[in-house]
Amino acid sequence: MTVAPRVVVVHRRTELDGLVDQHGTRGQAEFFLRTRGRTLAEVQARHDAQAEALAAVRAAVPAAWRRGDAERADLHRFAFEPGDVCVVVGQDGLVANLAKYLGGQPVVGVDPEPGRNPGVLVRHRAAAVARLLPDVVDGRAPLERRAMVRAELDDGQALEALNEVFVGHVSHQSARYRLTAPARRGPDRDGDGDGERQSSSGLIVATGTGATGWAASVHRERRPDTGPSGLPRLPGPVDRGLAWFVREAWPSPATGTTLTCGGLADGERLGVTVESDALVVFGDGLEADRLTATWGQTVTVSLAARTLALV
Repeated sequence: MTVAPRVVVVHRRTELDGLVDQHGTRGQAEFFLRTRGRTLAEVQARHDAQAEALAAVRAAVPAAWRRGDAERADLHRFAFEPGDVCVVVGQDGLVANLAKYLGGQPVVGVDPEPGRNPGVLVRHRAAAVARLLPDVVDGRAPLERRAMVRAELDDGQALEALNEVFVGHVSHQSARYRLTAPARRGPDRDGDGDGERQSSSGLIVATGTGATGWAASVHRERRPDTGPSGLPRLPGPVDRGLAWFVREAWPSPATGTTLTCGGLADGERLGVTVESDALVVFGDGLEADRLTATWGQTVTVSLAARTLALV
């Protein structure tokens, strides 16, 4: 007996939902918004746009197919199946939240507010879902295999992210560590090979998807001649490569500023050995979902084996 396809609709609670939960009533939520120079009508319109998109997506699933529903807060405990098709209704960040829980299942990103969101990952309209789903299930829909980044502690704990991982002090103060990067091309200019002790506000390692966000901001601020190895090229959306940047490295008799950026090809690794208070590691801006590395531990960052299959 052939099992019917399953479509899992992924979404998150709206701002209006959160405000009503926080303040108890719509009237109190409206009063709060007015004190911040905002209106309830604005928040209501965004809530309604998401509700309409969700209704259209759910109606597009064929009656004979199975259905699932996952809110962002429940992703970590939702049981995804290998044959699932995931339809994300929301902003690009929701696709990133989902990616680390999947194992190659195709993802259709639906933008409930076209023109308001960048739409890099949520590139489809709700009205297109009915046409897309049969193509996705039958393998006719083109997929982008977007690279992900993996950070692993030497005790086996690990996390993966779609955009980038951050390694640094929990309060974003100065972090002290020893950085170990792949050997650079050309003559060694710092006398320390591919390793350097540093004090900085942390470092980020970004994928091609993340290259349009945090990494792009750092990249724009750097001069083209930053560092002996030059400014790394940001990877493209489907490139199997990463770019890394040290933020605000501080020169001192004990710490250097030579290894502040670079690239990582498939199979290459960046090592960060903690030489101060504990450092945290988190991905895609989710500080609550983090690893903690204590003195002497090493965090290794590289390309993840898994990819995001984006329709």
